[in-house]
Amino acid sequence: MMIITTILAAIVAGITIEMGISAVKNKKQGNVKKAILATVAPFSTLAIMALAFIIFDSSVLANPDVVDAAVAGISVGDGFKYIAASLSTGMATMGTGRAVGAVGSAAIGAVSEDPTILGKTLIFVGMAEGIAIYGMIISILILFS
Repeated sequence: MMIITTILAAIVAGITIEMGISAVKNKKQGNVKKAILATVAPFSTLAIMALAFIIFDSSVLANPDVVDAAVAGISVGDGFKYIAASLSTGMATMGTGRAVGAVGSAAIGAVSEDPTILGKTLIFVGMAEGIAIYGMIISILILFS
């Protein structure tokens, strides 16, 4: 059932992308709230269905007769632990990308004006990159606690 939900979510995402591309090509004007609701409603329904499958611990991708003994020992709590670790690293990395993009472009502009401040600008870029390291540390703490 989870496979069907995933396929439906991919179909909804594909339809949304195609509708957006055609609206941009046709320079279509419209109600933004209505467009967002038409996209968010089916996707959130599918996300709630996926969360229900996780909460009720149903066997999703494997036949219980064929499941390996090592995989069969993973509980729902362990699954949430892995999700939390991946989210902390992934979101910290996305934040780092945004921060380095903003700080790096400002640093390049500042160095082009005054080349003597290169060392100072590298400190700011390094501080922005530290966000990813903090996310990785949190994920390690989650995994090994």
